Amino acid sequence: MRSNSCSQTRNWRFFRFVYKPRRMNEMTLRRFAIIAALVGVCAYAFAQAEQNAIPPGCKTISDVVYGKVGTRELHLDIVIPNDATDKPHPCVVWIHGGGWSKGSHKQNRAAWLAGKGYVVASVEYRLTGEAVFPAQITDCKAAIRYLRAHAKDYGIDPKRIGAWGSSAGGHLVALLGTTGGVKELEGNAGNPAQSSAVQAVCDFFGPTNLTIDMRADPPAAVAALLGGSPKDKPELAKLASPVKFVDPKDPPFLIVHGEQDKVVPISQSEQLYEALKKAGVDVTFVRVKNAGHGFTPVGMAPHLDEINAQVLAFFDKQLKKK
Repeated sequence: MRSNSCSQTRNWRFFRFVYKPRRMNEMTLRRFAIIAALVGVCAYAFAQAEQNAIPPGCKTISDVVYGKVGTRELHLDIVIPNDATDKPHPCVVWIHGGGWSKGSHKQNRAAWLAGKGYVVASVEYRLTGEAVFPAQITDCKAAIRYLRAHAKDYGIDPKRIGAWGSSAGGHLVALLGTTGGVKELEGNAGNPAQSSAVQAVCDFFGPTNLTIDMRADPPAAVAALLGGSPKDKPELAKLASPVKFVDPKDPPFLIVHGEQDKVVPISQSEQLYEALKKAGVDVTFVRVKNAGHGFTPVGMAPHLDEINAQVLAFFDKQLKKK
């Protein structure tokens, strides 16, 4: 045993002589950190691209006109499973973000749900360069009414419509969930006999209380939405705040927000969560560690794939009753 131990010691000394690991200097560590960050960003970009891709066995009907405001046409892109003509499917409406000032219904992050048995409709709404609030929510409500009115055309079960959005889109889906029947927000873009209510809401890091300044900078986006600061437009700011409309009749909510969000602070989602919980609404709140606005991917937990699994489980439970 002693001999064997000595042999192992000599071998270890020889290994140390042959291979002397270099100490990483600060520059090397920085390079590794940059590479790791780039890998994370690339992985996130690929994940986003996969979400936007149309799943096999599905088709897209592009730029469906769901309503008009004057001569302005409003459009939907609808992704339909091929078997949707055989039986009605639940529908998930996707509403894009972009600070209410940019973005497009062509950025359909929810398209992958079509491969899971959902009709997925991505909504175009008027941006702040074109119209101030409540144009954005009246457009979204018109889209819901259109989908109900034409449910048979797209293989949709009109009693099972959910909404999912991120950032500004998260704000708008939260309003859809909390303002069913609020006449001031219905608008007149078509199908007034139909309901704009939704049966489930998935809100990704959306503003929920526009009556307070969220940050020194973001209120510029809020001011563009309202046509003035919340201080100058207090009633409109209240009308644009989902948290102000919460009641026990609201549909189930899934709220997801990054703890490091510097654009829309997580306190905005905390306010909505507490209000829904107090009202007795079925609500789940997922706090994403190490994630900023838009779920910056480096070290976030849960990971994007896990979050998507939670989203699918949520809609399956609420719209498919699994």
